[in-house]
Amino acid sequence: MTEPQTHTITTIATHSGTFHADDVFGVGILMGVFPSHTLVRTRDKALIEAADCVVDVGGVWDAATGRFDHHQRGFTGARPARPSSELDGATVPGVGYASAGLVWAAHGTAYVQAWAAAQGHSLDDQAVQDVVRTIDHSLVQYLDIVDTGQGDVAPGIFGLSALIAQLNTHWLEEQGLSLAAKAALLERRFREAIAITRTFVDRAISKKVAQIRAMDTVRQAPRLLNGQVLHLREGGMPWTRVVVDEMPEVLFVVYPDSDGNQYQIKTVPVEPGSFDTRKDLPAPWAGLRDQELAAVTGVPDSVFCHLNLFIGGARSFDGALKLAELALAAG
Repeated sequence: MTEPQTHTITTIATHSGTFHADDVFGVGILMGVFPSHTLVRTRDKALIEAADCVVDVGGVWDAATGRFDHHQRGFTGARPARPSSELDGATVPGVGYASAGLVWAAHGTAYVQAWAAAQGHSLDDQAVQDVVRTIDHSLVQYLDIVDTGQGDVAPGIFGLSALIAQLNTHWLEEQGLSLAAKAALLERRFREAIAITRTFVDRAISKKVAQIRAMDTVRQAPRLLNGQVLHLREGGMPWTRVVVDEMPEVLFVVYPDSDGNQYQIKTVPVEPGSFDTRKDLPAPWAGLRDQELAAVTGVPDSVFCHLNLFIGGARSFDGALKLAELALAAG
């Protein structure tokens, strides 16, 4: 297992000139893993060969010696094959690597561990690997897809790869600048791109850790009204996956909203991301608010019911629980 090095200075090299999301990401991850580092952006072969880690240049893929390039002739590095979406037992090739994926495959574990240590989180090996896989599946593979031309995952500049590309300098900005001044400007932009990318990566890691930590809390939450209503004492906690996968009897979830001035009752989808629910709120409540909803439900502190019947609320916990009781009794 790769561990962050803090007592030696690690030289990280990547190519100079225009940058892309895969070299920005790869260098950013290595900067997190090796906080004592020197960054070199160059095309000089001698400087590249002398570096401890080389990203997106050099013509070599060898994680053991810190080489993470994918441009060399004959490169076929790719993620493991995955099951086909069709139920035929077949597999489809894994997404091919660019430098972002090569670095993450080698150092993603160390990066997540370093992040967790800095944030004061204690993550076991299983949790760390869950985070590493999630970041690769939801972000890194798409950087690779764009960089290697395997596909265009977002139109226009609607995607991280395209947005990072916007940070490169252009001819109007470069007018009147010396070669040294141009290089210095591009260096600042490159570091800006790294800071932005790492912010998104770190937030994604934080969100996944929060989801992992929430699972046991959701499992231990009280179930009311014959086990059909789950009561979460904290709002904003991700619960859908646990309830859908492990609690088939739960039809509604009650929790305080983020502002703390009401309790919400939420329907449970038949599967994560689905708009179909195990049981809707009663149709006569649709779109009603405040006194109109109170008149129909008999719950005086009723606040609202969404027109699509997937969420409602009351000022008090008792009011929200009464709404859940009425919804359970409705046909």
